Amino acid sequence: MSSEEKAIKATYYSIASNISLAMIKGLAGIFGNSFALIADAIESTADIFSSILILLGLKYAKRPADDNHPYGHGRIEPLITFIVVGFLICSAVFIAYQSILNIRTPHNLPESWTLYILGGIIIWKEISFRLMMNKAKETNSSSLKADAWHHRSDAITSLAAFIGICIALFAGKGFEAADDWAALFASFFILYNCYKIFRPALGEIMDENLYEDLIVDIRREALKVPGIRGTEKCYVRKIGMSYVVDLHAIVDAHISVFEGHELAHKLQDALKIAIPEISNCLIHIEPYRKP
Repeated sequence: MSSEEKAIKATYYSIASNISLAMIKGLAGIFGNSFALIADAIESTADIFSSILILLGLKYAKRPADDNHPYGHGRIEPLITFIVVGFLICSAVFIAYQSILNIRTPHNLPESWTLYILGGIIIWKEISFRLMMNKAKETNSSSLKADAWHHRSDAITSLAAFIGICIALFAGKGFEAADDWAALFASFFILYNCYKIFRPALGEIMDENLYEDLIVDIRREALKVPGIRGTEKCYVRKIGMSYVVDLHAIVDAHISVFEGHELAHKLQDALKIAIPEISNCLIHIEPYRKP
């Protein structure tokens, strides 16, 4: 199974998980008199749409290279991530606004049974985060990593709601708004996570130099190819789930153009075999000169 197929399969799980949780949280929040749970349900509903966007983006990114997109369609991934961040920001602002309204409006204490619902949700979302993050690392997908952080932020906001409801129940009268304060805190945490998701995607689309470890591996593998005496410049760009490499390789100055051409192809093949994440590799031959 390819990285794209693994990522798509993981996204289907994420969509199903978010649909189930949005329903559970919404019903528990309404009947349990807890806006913190309703806020959680709103975030999970936003997560459904963002996961669907990620799924569509991953399917589009699978398309092979063509005349208009010689490097493939992988750049759609960070663009989808930006849209996902937009969804999260909107949900955070809405939750904060509603929390402030509820803090200022007298209401009853949440029901104690909502704590059991929240406890299960926290465990569920943390497990989901770990599963999705493992898949994101395995497939090298930035949008899947964003989806994983959705699950982690959901687990944290649920934990905040759990603490808020505990305070409201144990402290009693006068602390009815504790879970609303928890929802307000959760909205700020969501905004913080937005930055953590947005920053790597921005670096990816701006071709920021973020791959020093990979460059070290490329240089090491290049020296294993007979005839390659060293390397000079090495630039790496991430496109979708794979990398594009520009490498200057040093060869003996007296070999023929044909021999240099053959060496460049051997080096390309060797790098793609040693590092399967490399989808394209442009080799520039430099003549070796004695110091």
